[in-house]
Formats: sequence, C-alpha cells, structure tokens
Amino acid sequence: MTGSRRGPSRRHFALALPSALLAAGCAGRHQGTGRPGDPIVLTLLSHYSSGVLRKALQEPVDEWNATHDRVKVRTEAVEFTDLLTTFMVRQAAGQGADIVQPYCLWTGQLVRAGVLRPAPPEHAEEIRRDYSAAAVGGASVAGGVYGYPTEVQTYALYYNARLLRAAGLGQPPRTWPELEEAAARTMRRDRYGNTLVQGFGLSVYDDSTTVGQTLALLNAAGGGFVTPDGGRTALDSAAGRAVFELEHRLVTRGASAPGVNVYQAFPSGQVAMVISAGWWTGSLKPLMGADYRDVGVVPVPVPAAGDRHATLSTGFLLGVNTACRHPDAAWEFLRWLNAGRTRVRGGATVTRMSALQAAVGSLTGRADDMRALLGSGGDPNMRPFLDALAYAVPEPNGPGAQQAKTLLRTNIEALWTGQQSVDRALRTIRRQVDREVARSW
Repeated sequence: MTGSRRGPSRRHFALALPSALLAAGCAGRHQGTGRPGDPIVLTLLSHYSSGVLRKALQEPVDEWNATHDRVKVRTEAVEFTDLLTTFMVRQAAGQGADIVQPYCLWTGQLVRAGVLRPAPPEHAEEIRRDYSAAAVGGASVAGGVYGYPTEVQTYALYYNARLLRAAGLGQPPRTWPELEEAAARTMRRDRYGNTLVQGFGLSVYDDSTTVGQTLALLNAAGGGFVTPDGGRTALDSAAGRAVFELEHRLVTRGASAPGVNVYQAFPSGQVAMVISAGWWTGSLKPLMGADYRDVGVVPVPVPAAGDRHATLSTGFLLGVNTACRHPDAAWEFLRWLNAGRTRVRGGATVTRMSALQAAVGSLTGRADDMRALLGSGGDPNMRPFLDALAYAVPEPNGPGAQQAKTLLRTNIEALWTGQQSVDRALRTIRRQVDREVARSW
C-alpha cells in the first residue's frame, strides 16, 4: 500500500521479551542458537511503521511469541518510500532482515540481487493452490514463487453518487463512452475557467493515480505494459493508444485537471469519478464522515459493452532472505501467519493475515477469507475489489520494473500536461522502457 490507511484497532497479546533477545537478529551479529534458553530470534522488516498498520502486524507477532519458545520474531519497520533502499543497503552490508515484506513490483529486482529465497516446494504448492492467480503472479518471478502474498490491491472506479445524480445520471459508467459522457456532464468550472469539479480524476500526485489507473484502463482494454516475457514494452499497441487518447481527450476537454490532488479533492466533493485501489476506502470513511454514504465503487469501465472485465492488481509479499541462517524456522512462522486459521468476531475462520488486512480496510489474495470477513459486516464498497481478484492482472515485476514504472509515469504526466502528443508519448515510452528492461542486470 502506498498511501495511508486507517482501520479499527485490534486486541493485543502481551509478551515482554528480554532486551537481549530484542537486540538479536538471525542475519545480524548476535544470532540466537536455538539451544534451550537461547531462542532463535528472526527479524521481520516491513513498511508497517506507524498507526493501525504497525499495531495490526504486531498482534499476531505477539501471539506467536507468546506461544512459541524456540523461535521468536522481532518486527522492524521503515517508511514505504525508504523500503527498497533499506533492503538493498542492508543486504550489501550483510545486515539484511530474515523476513522481508517487499512491494511485489520489486520481486524480480530483489531476486536478481540475491535478497529473496525461493519458497520451498511445499510452501509454493500451498500458495499456488490457495491464492488468486493475480496474487500468485505478483509473488512470482519466471514461474518461481518467492513468498506468501500479503495485502493485494485491485483497482476499480470510485464515484460520487450525489454528483452523478446532480448531472442527471442514474448510474455510474460501465463503458468508456459512458465514462466520457459522465465526466463531461459532472465537470464544473467557475467564470474564470478554474476547475470546481473534475469529472474524472487524473492526477500527477503519485503512482497510484498516474500509473495505476492508466494500467487499469489498459488491462480493461485487453492490453499490457510489457510483453509476457518482460523483454520489451507492449504499450505501443492499439489498446495503449486507445487509453492515451481517452486520457488526452478528458484533459483537453476540461473534464480532467491533472494538477488537482484527487486524494484531497474527491473527499471534498470536487471529483466525480476516479480509478484507484481498494486501500483508499479505509481512508475515505474518516475523511468524509457522513458524506461517505455518497461513495460507490464499480468495476473499471471497459471500452465497449460486452467486453470482459480486467483491471490492475498490486501487492506485497512476505519472503525469506537468502542470508537467513534459519530459513526453516522463518518459513514455519510465515505459514502460521499466512495459512494458519483463527476465529474472528462473527464466527468466521480465516488466516491471521486475512484478519489483519481486513482490519485495516484491505484484502489478501484469499478470496474465500475475504468473502467470509465481508459477510460479517465489512464495507460493501470493498466487494468490487474482492470480485476483481478473479480477473485482475498483476503489475509486471521483472528486474527493471521499478525504473520502467518511473519512466512510464514521467511520460504519462508529459502527455497530460500537454508536453507530448499521444504519438510522441508512445514512441518515447517504447524506446526508454525497451532499453531499461533489456539491460543486463
């Protein structure tokens, strides 16, 4: 998750580990031996650094520590923006954490850098069997599984029903022509030409709105960012051109204003529609209060009626570092956290990770768990994101994926702000991304 989230706090298990143990780490200098009186201590590094995310992860870790004598787990966290750099720097210094929780986009890069250990066959088989295809794809490279998928984000269309009704629209758009019509009818400007309401939110604020929604539309059109083997870009195609032309029309006709921060404008009723990921629901509720009742979510519109749905999925995984000296213990903990079942309020029996993600307004790739949790009183706006697990396409995660995504974002922003035409943007992306993904890593 690349944005902030809020969710209900959860009950904690109390366990006070001796300070000497908390200072130890499996891949660090002071290594637990596993002998009686000297437990193995595994370090887990994630981006769950504050608020409900930190508390939600700490609860099952505390439960594990309270019920397991030979293996203990200590959590460490950094901000998401520092996570990849931290992985790489600590690994180079020989101080990598035993268990890591990377963004799936980085999986190929971390595998190539020797950070991630392949999942043992029995774990890989379990993951392939129990998780959605999109979740498994995000945690895999070249067919090999490298960890348990944790949070999985799919993309859908958020809309403000009040703004649509005020424009005479009885339902949200299902196709691109309907999307353009709804965007044109809901946009509002003052007499000086300043945007009061964006019909469709295009924003240069971050990857989630710049790249994420573009790739969601691209997948809905049957296209892709890179070829299946990851060797070159596939964006310069009929589907890619159609997406760029759609976004270009929305901007030039005034229905979209890329300079507006949709994360602020949508909750304030200044954006009628925007494509974003499911984590946002957890932030919108406290921001909007009673006005949240106007928010609805539907699948990403498709180019034409009758087209099959598709969208983008992103996510995170928990994997084991190649430097971990007790990998069997690390995988045992990960199976307990991600596959072991626990009973939650309402009577549902789900994995601890599914309960964790649901508590903060997110999903895992275990659709059965999510249906059970949503069925016991979850936000109905989460259901379209859950349904999308069945048809979502994982974000490409080859070794050069992060840099390719950065290049894509730069060129999309240049298109939206009038610095590039559709033709030039597609040519530039093809040239730059092909060079990046073809690098000898």
